Amino acid sequence: MRNGIKSLLTWAALLVLVLPAVQAQAHRAPRAADGHVDLSGIWEALNTANWDLEDHSPHAGPMWEMGAIGAEPAGQGVVEASAIPYLPAALETKKTNFANRRTNDPEAKCYMPGIPRANYMPFPFQIIQSAKGVLFVYEYASANRFVNMGKPVEAVSDTWMGTNNGHWEGDTLVIDVTGLNGLAWFDRSGNFASDKLHVIERFTRTDSDHLHYEATVEDPSVFSRPWTISMPLYRRVEKNAQLLEFKCVEFAEELLYGQYKKK
Repeated sequence: MRNGIKSLLTWAALLVLVLPAVQAQAHRAPRAADGHVDLSGIWEALNTANWDLEDHSPHAGPMWEMGAIGAEPAGQGVVEASAIPYLPAALETKKTNFANRRTNDPEAKCYMPGIPRANYMPFPFQIIQSAKGVLFVYEYASANRFVNMGKPVEAVSDTWMGTNNGHWEGDTLVIDVTGLNGLAWFDRSGNFASDKLHVIERFTRTDSDHLHYEATVEDPSVFSRPWTISMPLYRRVEKNAQLLEFKCVEFAEELLYGQYKKK
């Protein structure tokens, strides 16, 4: 009987060690027509990164009239290793941004979200993939960007969504983003960069309903070193999942132009 129990425990230990490896091998991400991993679908981040990339406690929102509706929820940060490594002067700018976030956050003005913020706003986005390029379409402000998968091209001008050159590293889509205008914020807490911003993104499909997203941020005029954020993205699986319109310009007109209106 003792030998039987030992055998049972041995088999149980083997299963604990072997099953995860078997499950990992069993999952093979779906393939696109060109043989690369198919990232197509509608995806969304389910975290509080759009409020603040770093760890944050709950606190009142910028408009007390909204009560708890506009309050910021607590959240765990998505910055790897440590806090965002601001240079001293840039940190003061970030604090000023936070103090004036109600009117100065580009999100409030319905401006393009920029990269990487577009990927973790509380709105879904769609990836449409082909061999020549990958199209990202965002629900917020009808923003979009095209990732060139051919010979890399240089940015001819600075824009909100940047110039995007992509390539594959195994099953990971790597996007090199340059030509960003430095006007977008990273979140509602005023984290920011300049027009010297350079972002390297990585999208890896971990199973049928999840992507692992990683973005490395570099801007020597604002940060003392490069830093990285990472998070899961979730596929929208409800029936008839689709992007809807959120053309928010009309909601921002009073904020932007109210002072110029005739009384």
